[in-house]
Amino acid sequence: MALRLYSWNVNGVRAALRKGLLNWFDSTRPDVLCLQEVRAEEHQIEPAMLAPLGYHSIWNPSRAAKGYSGTAILSREPAREVELGLGDEEFDVEGRTVIAHFDDFVLLNAYFPNGRNDLSRVDYKLRFYELFLARCEEFRAQGRRVVFCGDLNTAHMPIDLARPKQNVGNTGFLPEERAWIDRFCEAGYVDTWRALEPETADRYTWWAMRMGARERNVGWRLDYFFVDEATRDAVRAARIHDQVTGSDHCPVELELEFDQARPRRHR
Repeated sequence: MALRLYSWNVNGVRAALRKGLLNWFDSTRPDVLCLQEVRAEEHQIEPAMLAPLGYHSIWNPSRAAKGYSGTAILSREPAREVELGLGDEEFDVEGRTVIAHFDDFVLLNAYFPNGRNDLSRVDYKLRFYELFLARCEEFRAQGRRVVFCGDLNTAHMPIDLARPKQNVGNTGFLPEERAWIDRFCEAGYVDTWRALEPETADRYTWWAMRMGARERNVGWRLDYFFVDEATRDAVRAARIHDQVTGSDHCPVELELEFDQARPRRHR
């Protein structure tokens, strides 16, 4: 049976709950849901979302500042091992990563840093990328399948944002940021949606909350699911749910099946 994994930067889980997050969750019932930018501590989260009936939940709020960053994983099956962070307090204090070890794969859910408009955090962001790749490679060296997802805060190619020429000097589309996604690909990790949709344009996962950007589809593809090359044949579908509202990001989905070989499908 295929596993349906979703990733969503909710831009504040409490705000997303007021906008219908729980209704979406109840109607979707994913096998795994990865959240980024939860911006809340566990005691602040509605119990029905904190630990939904039939799900196991892992929450990693920021310890650096209240109402900032934070990640979570909700899953039908419990992870057999959990790591909160990448193993470096400089990054882990912000609650940016949850690593869940399942029987078939290791799942890394991450909220990658924003380089900020003044570019003051670009170096921090690039060092996060470097450590993140190193951890992925550690798991792969152990013979584990690797799946990672989240808000990478970078659009990889010009096709991945509506206005590439206007943004070449802005964080999220800087050459050095995009080069890190090249590094992931060169290391043998596959951008699942782009692998299935190599020529599809105008599909984005984030829109600025001003000037009607979402209505005009002036967006960026910042949210991804990657798998290691050995897991590529298990990919059955990769989807962008850009019709789902409730955040300035939309959910992305990955469908995996490890037991049988079937033709891939996508939409």
